Amino acid sequence: MTAERDAAYAVLRRTFEKDEYTEVAFRDEAASRAIEGRARAKAQMLAYGAVQRRGTSDAIVGGYSKKPGQRPVPEAMAALRLGLFELLFTRDGADHAIVDQAVSLTRAAGAGHAAGFVNAMLRRALREKESLVARLSDDSNPKAAAFAHSAPLWLANMWWQELGPERARTVLASANQPAERAFRVNPDRTDRQQMIERLATENLELEPAGGEWPMAAPELIIARGNLAAAEEAAAEGLVVMQSRGSAAVVEVLDPRHDERVLDLCSGPGIKTGQIASRVGRQGNMVAIEIDAERAEQVALQVQRLGYHHVMVAEADGRRGEILSTFDRALVDAPCSDLGALSSRPDARWRKSPAVIERLLPLQADLLDRAADSIRPGGVLVYSTCTISRRENADQVAALAERKGLTVDDLGALAPDLADSADPRCLQLLPDRDRTTGFFISRLLKP
Repeated sequence: MTAERDAAYAVLRRTFEKDEYTEVAFRDEAASRAIEGRARAKAQMLAYGAVQRRGTSDAIVGGYSKKPGQRPVPEAMAALRLGLFELLFTRDGADHAIVDQAVSLTRAAGAGHAAGFVNAMLRRALREKESLVARLSDDSNPKAAAFAHSAPLWLANMWWQELGPERARTVLASANQPAERAFRVNPDRTDRQQMIERLATENLELEPAGGEWPMAAPELIIARGNLAAAEEAAAEGLVVMQSRGSAAVVEVLDPRHDERVLDLCSGPGIKTGQIASRVGRQGNMVAIEIDAERAEQVALQVQRLGYHHVMVAEADGRRGEILSTFDRALVDAPCSDLGALSSRPDARWRKSPAVIERLLPLQADLLDRAADSIRPGGVLVYSTCTISRRENADQVAALAERKGLTVDDLGALAPDLADSADPRCLQLLPDRDRTTGFFISRLLKP
């Protein structure tokens, strides 16, 4: 079997049998096999793709099973998920070789008794490949779309209702596309042109990412290809790996030189560094993070970027003591992350309506605390990386009513990005905007 398939198979098993994060498992498995370059890229494509497409693969296996509801042994299930992903969604290998590799993986895992079952299942899928592929374009209702795009049915239903059928289908499809890869140049250490000259190699294509939105961050660059050079620059504090959607949040916050800014949910510190750059060394900001590990990440991030005017506090943003009022506050709240599914392969399988329900009171409490922490005339930006009306527009409307805040009309600045539920807010969409699906709102305190 190939090292790439062996690594992807191991990642599948760790993700679904040990409940490990796919990204962490992949880094471990690639490192243990010393897979690099194109081989590493292929292994990642196989691992991430097979995890993302679990819903489609499992539905096919369930339809083929003689005993409905009975799932194959884990060793066989992982091989089937990988094999079906390759057969239906890639063009890199010969079909019969894909089947043989899946069988070999099952045997090597100690489940030789299930090898014949894997072989029979995949050979049937191979015979029926044309009809299976045809079903992948059948998106006439939420159930069909959930199968075609490998999404939980509850999510397809929710987006069908909130976004409409056409947009729901395209957003679901975008969750299986490669995530945007972009980085923001640290203007206090270098500039965009210097970084383009440093990073422009045969394996890394660069292009400016600003200008298409009124709030686009001017120091962003989109990358295609091998990101090793950009990651080295990030370790030196010259750039920060950051999506255009993430950077747009701080552009909407618009922190000014010398201002006091509160970042109430700061981990892991990506936006914190961007804010620190804008307020300058004469400004002041407080970054609060409840999780100890993430608070440490924030501290390391601002240190790496060269900023010493940021106070990082490990505290509960809802209850921790905040000693003064601020000109601006950012609540980039914990959310269901449904706008970032393409960059987090296993995220769709970890979410549920119950997760959203549990997050709503936390988001509301954080918003109330932020509203109380800004001065009269101050600015509050609320953002999430999700596409969920209850977490987004509904929270903004409720906050404005509770605290007497005015919702600023961002949609007037960028009509193409206006949220369908509240056009005064923005909802970036991965399919349309080719970046993380951030919701962004701005509220003003009288």
